[in-house]
Amino acid sequence: MPAQTLQPTGNQPASGRDVPRVLSIAGSDPSGGAGIQADLKSIAAHGGYGMAAITALTAQNTRGVSAIHVPPAAFLASQLHAISDDITIDAVKIGMLGDAGVIGTVREWLEKVRPAVVVLDPVMVATSGDRLLEESAEEALRGLLPLADLITPNLAELAMLVGGEPQATWEGALEQGRQLAAATGATVLVKGGHLAGDECPDALVNTRGLLGREVVEVPGERVATRNSHGTGCSLSSAMATVQARLCDWEATLRAVKPWLAGALQTAERLEVGTGNGPVHHFHHLRPVPLAGEFAEQLSAATDADLEAIYALDFIRGLASGSLPEKEFAYYLAQDAIYLNGYSRVLARTSALAPTEAEQLFWARSAQQCLEVESELHRSWLSTRPVRPELGPVTKAYVDHLTAASASGSYAVLAAAVLPCFWLYAEVGKTLHAQFAAAGEPAGHPYADWLRTYADEDFAEATRRAIAIVDEAGRNASGQERAAMVTAFRQSCRLEVEFFDAPRLYA
Repeated sequence: MPAQTLQPTGNQPASGRDVPRVLSIAGSDPSGGAGIQADLKSIAAHGGYGMAAITALTAQNTRGVSAIHVPPAAFLASQLHAISDDITIDAVKIGMLGDAGVIGTVREWLEKVRPAVVVLDPVMVATSGDRLLEESAEEALRGLLPLADLITPNLAELAMLVGGEPQATWEGALEQGRQLAAATGATVLVKGGHLAGDECPDALVNTRGLLGREVVEVPGERVATRNSHGTGCSLSSAMATVQARLCDWEATLRAVKPWLAGALQTAERLEVGTGNGPVHHFHHLRPVPLAGEFAEQLSAATDADLEAIYALDFIRGLASGSLPEKEFAYYLAQDAIYLNGYSRVLARTSALAPTEAEQLFWARSAQQCLEVESELHRSWLSTRPVRPELGPVTKAYVDHLTAASASGSYAVLAAAVLPCFWLYAEVGKTLHAQFAAAGEPAGHPYADWLRTYADEDFAEATRRAIAIVDEAGRNASGQERAAMVTAFRQSCRLEVEFFDAPRLYA
């Protein structure tokens, strides 16, 4: 059965907006874990546009609150009217209010503006035990509660609002929730986070029965962590944001509760403070990749392959000039066959490229790999007896690239063709440096070949290819990025085998 919809108590229906405009009326936490700062993070984490009217300034960190300053209520009124005179507000979250003057100002504004969704977190006592509301303001706060659609007290605050003692059992907490709901006409979110045991249930309580039943309970498991600073702020602002989108309190709670559990489970990653640290509001989001970050990941993947290439007898012999000519001739013959297939794959890469500049780059590369490289091949192969048969490694490499081109993914294909640029350029640079350091010894049989490695145009083309693949990786989904890495590493392994093939097959 679908959940019953509970409409807000205001005159306007909830908006159902994709990007709800959510105003937080709360205090500031300079350490960023609670208050306005936590609210704005929570709103953004749930796809809302966050706004803030600051009721109080605190001096606090993860170890506690050391000072509170409450600006004049008239200035808060100016903030509230400046926002509502210009911007349609889809939901309001109310947090720390400080004193009776501030509460009265918020009440007057709510009665005038009548926001569609109002979530009130009656911030009275911080998790650290610090009192955040003057005792003289408690009665004024009780008078504000009927203007809320949802009230989200912790167990200590719930007990204070109904004039009882904090409950140690879930049944006792629910009973106090019923009392508060009956007294205010609002829905009360009873939270089990401060109870003992492994379970951590939450419940929506409404004695008017607008939920279809008086209590809607959502079970959950306790997250063992000391990093819970700002949990109440984060939960209430998330509820306001999601309710403005779903217009259904039960569906909202079922959406928000797993997110908050994840925020608690991953809080240690933040490493903020030495006390009760904040929750990780954006644990569910992948950080925006930085330029060069994906290329660095690929570069790390080439280290072992480059080391393997430099250890090959073929490479050592090529650098020293001791490589048997039959092995070099076999290498060139296979390279000519490979470049034929490689040029076709580059042409396919060009066809899939998303920009004209990238299309031109890959097309020119396809042309150059046939023109420039083949010229040296022809000068060698035309004067030496070489078997033109397709070798097993060459076939495996071309088949791998052809399969990548058939995948339909430009990013995966670009990653697959990159090692032929990257490893070739790295190996060539090293070999040419060794050749030049030896004074380009006379009579070196592969001198012309080694000199081609110093070509700056090819080095620049390699840098461009790396930058293109890096950008494609940054824009790719997680699944596609993983496929890119797989295709790249397979090409790297085939590059190693290609350099080693003359030893096995010549």
